[in-house]
Amino acid sequence: MNRLTDAASPYLAQHADNPVDWYPWGDEAFAAARDRDVPIFLSVGYAACHWCHVMAHESFEDPETADYLNAHYVSVKVDREERPDVDRIYMDAVQALTGQGGWPMTVFLTPDGRPFYGGTYFPKVPHHGRPSFRQLLERIHELWERERDALVDQADRLTAAIRAAGPPPGQVPAGEDLDQAVDRISSTFDGDLGGFGGAPKFPQPSTLEYLLRYAVIGEDPDRRALATRMVTVTLDHMQRGGIHDHLGGGFARYSVDRRWLVPHFEKMLYDNALLSRIYLRAWQVTDNPTFLATARSTYDYLLADMSDRLGGLHSAEDADSEGIEGRYYVWTWEELGSVLGDRLQVAADIYGASPEGNFEGANILHLPRPLPDVARRLGVDLDQLLAVKATIDEDLRTARNTRVRPGRDDKLVTAWNALALRSFAEAAAILDEPRYLAAATRIADYLVSGAVGPAGLLRSRRGDDLGPGAFCDDHAATAVGLFTLFGVDGDERWFRAAEEHVAILLREFADPAGGFFATPSDGEALIARPKNLQDSPVPSDNALAAEALLMHHALTGDGDAVVALDATVRSAAATAIAHPTFSGHLLATWLTYGAGIDEIAIVGNAEDRRPLERVVWERFRPTSIVAVGDGAPTGIPLLEHRQAGASATAHVCRNLICELPVSDPDALRELLTT
Repeated sequence: MNRLTDAASPYLAQHADNPVDWYPWGDEAFAAARDRDVPIFLSVGYAACHWCHVMAHESFEDPETADYLNAHYVSVKVDREERPDVDRIYMDAVQALTGQGGWPMTVFLTPDGRPFYGGTYFPKVPHHGRPSFRQLLERIHELWERERDALVDQADRLTAAIRAAGPPPGQVPAGEDLDQAVDRISSTFDGDLGGFGGAPKFPQPSTLEYLLRYAVIGEDPDRRALATRMVTVTLDHMQRGGIHDHLGGGFARYSVDRRWLVPHFEKMLYDNALLSRIYLRAWQVTDNPTFLATARSTYDYLLADMSDRLGGLHSAEDADSEGIEGRYYVWTWEELGSVLGDRLQVAADIYGASPEGNFEGANILHLPRPLPDVARRLGVDLDQLLAVKATIDEDLRTARNTRVRPGRDDKLVTAWNALALRSFAEAAAILDEPRYLAAATRIADYLVSGAVGPAGLLRSRRGDDLGPGAFCDDHAATAVGLFTLFGVDGDERWFRAAEEHVAILLREFADPAGGFFATPSDGEALIARPKNLQDSPVPSDNALAAEALLMHHALTGDGDAVVALDATVRSAAATAIAHPTFSGHLLATWLTYGAGIDEIAIVGNAEDRRPLERVVWERFRPTSIVAVGDGAPTGIPLLEHRQAGASATAHVCRNLICELPVSDPDALRELLTT
């Protein structure tokens, strides 16, 4: 066993019995490298990463490779989900060197942490022009011994590039920039199968968020129609594809092909937290019932399979089980027949299965054609087909549950739980679903109490093991989630806690030049202080912070928040305008702010408020920010001095101008801008 034996991270724990003498990230590793005068080999990944497992099996579990590493390097293993700051800095280096990035990430550092070479996966044997990992180790060692000055010079230049300021602040996006963002996104849109760009295809929920908001509040009607089409086609093909788990709910990380058929089978909390909300809101915009069904099945997957005893949700499920990628999810023709008997052919028509299969001799279940088309082909009505499909699904689920389930990363990442909190809270209000409100409340309770250590909010936690301190996205996402839940149930605890996180953002993370750093001002000193301006699989730190500021401003009237919001958008404006697919959530927030916020206070007892609250949630109203209360004094500015009349009353303000209070739902509906 190596130094990872007691690691809280499941990813690090996976490597605890490697023959590699791993160190966790920290001073001990850097001191050892200085004492031995050897470079650091930094390996970054995450527990559900398939190719991380492959490289581990091929190289890190190989005694000869481990002996060479131990003799000539200090090896450091990092979980990118625990330490997004370390991951971001060295990913910038790898992308500068190679033009691309990904995981596993392989980086070579000087003993003081400066990178001089890097890449991603390196195979055990040379492959497609890529050297083997052992060859790479030998070459780096040779250069370190004979041409160290050249490596140090490379490290100096790379470090200087990483430290260099990002693009200078620009002008905030104007209306025409927001219109043209739709055009730029459409230039990469796959009009036949949905999604953006070619294979591999990622869901890109931040891009979908922007398009969905533009479809509702954008200024140009033709572009609104285009945005709606891009969302609809993408969501339709995704939910029909193999990237969607048709038996258990939820989505895999991405599809390796253009058709959304073959996923890398890992399931991530952040994808499912974001996509559940996108499908729910898209149902409100399009009235497509399959979108609602997909949202519900995703919520139910999270509750059934990812819930933790502490109240939060686990981070991920692995792609592999029994050492085979996708083994839990795919079906041979014989397996399908043994479970379904005389229903096999119907299942084949529904799910596109065949004796030869569509994935390494097995079948990934997908919907190659809409179910009404299948019913017509089979000569039955749709209700009959759905009844048979329900029995097929139930029997396949029962059989699948006897298999070895993929490994789970059961740590609780704060930012991702906060994204799920927002989605569950909105679903509870939109669908009037008590289970989802209970889930949102459990997650909020965890974030307010369980995700806190002696020094404040944590990045992650696993059982009783506390992870590192929180980063910018943890505070920002938590504020957004808590503000949302406050607007649903009126519990002042959530508002007070959200306000604390906004204050921490402004006090500990704000960049005087505009925007927010990823790390706090008193955080660990790294070779650079990262500042995340672009969406990755999740909205960027600055996009989440901008939305938290917008919600804070609407609920409190704090004018300084608008100044900070403006500066945040300016800091990312150049990239956002030129590359909207990298900045969808920030653009969505700015589009919403520019359209004008409806600040809605609804007061009265909970039962009386319900008809008015339903108006707010009955459709996707991105410009509506709501506070609810019983009319008692709270100190919450938007609710202050708001009294209910004979029945519950709604007060709507916009641009510092308030309308007369109303108690009739139709009258409230007429006051709202969306």
